[in-house]
Amino acid sequence: TEPSACWRCNSSCVMSGLMRVARILRGVSPTSQGLRGGIGCAVQPQIAQAQGTPTGPLPSMPGWISIAGQSRTLRLSAASAHGGFEMKDPASEDEVVNVTYIDRDGTKHEIRGKVGDNLLYLAHRYEIDLEGACEASLACSTCHVYVDDAYFDEIPEPEEGEEDMLDLAALLQLNSRLGCQIILTKELDGLVVTLPNVTRNFYVDGHVPKPH
Repeated sequence: TEPSACWRCNSSCVMSGLMRVARILRGVSPTSQGLRGGIGCAVQPQIAQAQGTPTGPLPSMPGWISIAGQSRTLRLSAASAHGGFEMKDPASEDEVVNVTYIDRDGTKHEIRGKVGDNLLYLAHRYEIDLEGACEASLACSTCHVYVDDAYFDEIPEPEEGEEDMLDLAALLQLNSRLGCQIILTKELDGLVVTLPNVTRNFYVDGHVPKPH
C-alpha cells in the first residue's frame, strides 16, 4: 500500500496497536472479541449487510427502507439533549459525585457533579478546557482524559467505538479514556481525571461546544 493510501498507516498507528496490547495485558480488553486488527491500521469500514430481500411488500416496521428492491435496516435512536442534564444541580446529597479535573497547567478544579452526569458535559458547565468537538458522538478524541488508577476499574470497559477514537488520541496511556463515555456513579465519588498536555483538536479558533 502506498503511504498516501491510508493516513493512519504510520508509526502512530503501530504505537496505538501496542498500547491496545498493553491495555489487554492490564486486564482491560477493548472488546469481548479481543484485539481487533492486530498492530495494523485500526480504521476498518463497517459494512452493513442486508438481512434479506422481501418478495412482497415491506413489513410495516420503523427503520426499514427499500432501494432498488433491496431492504436495509436502520438503527434509530432518540435525540439527546446535549449537556442539559448536567446543567442541573444534585437534588440531594445522595446524588452528589465529587470530581476533580486537573487541567494542563496543573490547576485542580473540584466539582460537585451528580449521579448520571456525563464527564464531558459537566466539564463544559464549569468551563473546563475539555473540548469534545463531536459532542459525544464518538467521532473524535478531543475529550481524552487520564483516569486516576484508583477509579479506572470502576468505569465500564470501553466499547469498540471508543477504542477506535482512542487510537487517534495524542499521548495515549494505559489509563486513557474518553470523557464523553464516562457517566458518573456513586462508585466514582472522588474521581480524579487529568487532561493531557496536548490534544488533536478539530476546532482551530479555540471554540468549545456549549450545552444546548
